[in-house]
Amino acid sequence: MKRYVMTIDLRRCVGCQTCTAACKSANATPSGIQWRRVLDLETGEFPDVRRTFLPVACMHCGDPPCESVCPTKATTKRADGLVAIDYELCIGCANCVMACPYDARSIVHEQHFAYGESQMTSEAKRFDPGRIGVSMKCTFCKDRIDEAAATGRTPGVDPEVTPACVNSCISGAMGFGDINDPQSNVSQLLAQTQHFRMHEELGTEPGVYYIWNQS
Repeated sequence: MKRYVMTIDLRRCVGCQTCTAACKSANATPSGIQWRRVLDLETGEFPDVRRTFLPVACMHCGDPPCESVCPTKATTKRADGLVAIDYELCIGCANCVMACPYDARSIVHEQHFAYGESQMTSEAKRFDPGRIGVSMKCTFCKDRIDEAAATGRTPGVDPEVTPACVNSCISGAMGFGDINDPQSNVSQLLAQTQHFRMHEELGTEPGVYYIWNQS
């Protein structure tokens, strides 16, 4: 059974926000909504001060708390590990928004434009009324993952079936693949490095691994 995960090497991330822009372009998220963000963290005291850039989004948990609180079963964990939302079933109750410990979900109740009342042509073309009033989040670009299953290509190796944020990373900090395959790129990387998962103590089994040093 496949279990797709993402790796993020904090030693490489330069905080350029290219993954944020790539996600917005690929998914046409509404104005003001970012499914992927990069937090800018400062630690230490002068003169020994350090900055760390921390990309965050949906963690595609192995035991997602958002799934158990959904009254309509709109949120489900797929067999390949992706946590998906069926917009047709979602009623916008926001239970999942409150249950998510990663602040990864958002709901937009009316359409907004990037420049006030003026709607750009690109906004009009890509506007999806089905995403108004429902919960939204990072999908790991599930359409690409589904295409990989249908065509025999490998996510994390073949760019066409790899999440947009991973493809866009200018420093090679982001990886994607099947952690259940010991020969996959992510499995080999994790075997060689020290890493952690955000709020792992909550038992959510996050599907995003942060690398911070050599093993």
